[in-house]
Amino acid sequence: MSVAAELVGTGQQNLRLYERKGLLDPQRTEGGTRRYSEKDLDILRRISHLLAQGLNLSGIRLVLSLEAENISLKNKLDRQEAKPDQQQNTSES
Repeated sequence: MSVAAELVGTGQQNLRLYERKGLLDPQRTEGGTRRYSEKDLDILRRISHLLAQGLNLSGIRLVLSLEAENISLKNKLDRQEAKPDQQQNTSES
């Protein structure tokens, strides 16, 4: 936890708070030690950026949720757009 806090420039208490507020859910070892992934570190950097812009934690939770939904919808749209190309390629073969 201390390494993750240092990497993103925040305190360990902040990491605990973000986890309690549902902004972050790091994996844990069998012993209960938090394991922060690169994705977790990216989220922590995004939280820091949004805090610097003046958002509170509730606003940040909403922004992160909307960003995740946007990515999901974009991926779904990309898959749907790729399907006609795949169908066309198989019909031409």
